[in-house]
Amino acid sequence: MHAGPTTRLYLQQERCSEAQATIVAMRDNALAFDATCFYPGGGGQPHDEGAITLSSGELYEVESVRADADEIIWHICKTLPTSSLVGERAALALDINRRLTHARYHTVLHVLNTLALRDYQGWITGVQIGTEYSRIDFKLDRFSAALCVELAQKVNAVLAQDHPLKLYYMSEDEFRLRDDMLRTLEVKPPIYGGRVRIVEIEGFDAQACGGTHVLATSEIGRFSIFRTENKGKINKRMYVRLA
Repeated sequence: MHAGPTTRLYLQQERCSEAQATIVAMRDNALAFDATCFYPGGGGQPHDEGAITLSSGELYEVESVRADADEIIWHICKTLPTSSLVGERAALALDINRRLTHARYHTVLHVLNTLALRDYQGWITGVQIGTEYSRIDFKLDRFSAALCVELAQKVNAVLAQDHPLKLYYMSEDEFRLRDDMLRTLEVKPPIYGGRVRIVEIEGFDAQACGGTHVLATSEIGRFSIFRTENKGKINKRMYVRLA
């Protein structure tokens, strides 16, 4: 069975947490499917975790997920049988609480990075999303405790307005003409089939992104910046938490 690029179901529906799929390849302790709801990681967002259940009822725990250079998404399991599973149907199920927590953090970082760029000319230089907290680095000239307080207040004001989110695509050529869609100076967004995925917080912002998000800003909660670090002359790190 030919293993081509995996259809990424999470790009089509943010709440896609379960799916039926066919195993198209197997190697070592990893499986590839024709389609998956599992996010393989990227853009500072970690991979999903969850489980795979075969039609026979056998269950395998997914501890890591990654995409290779051919856009095949591999689901690394703790254990797998030595016999081939290629051609079998399986049920895929995420750890939905982990996914939703990452989605909340990823979405609030969109709000934060938009305000940082718009009001303080801060460009993103690094991101790491977690479940307990997340961190984000900015190339930022002006930096102080007062600025962080002000920025957190602005973020929470946006969240309180309950903006819905929507997803759409634009061609790579069109995207290259839209500097307003960028938030980083170095890293370019993922391109799938000549198209760039846009995540829009309606009435506030739109930017290129391949990660997962909530359906509306009201799902995010209360935002705070609880720690900061200087990571160089103008590279500043903020540690953020949601409640």
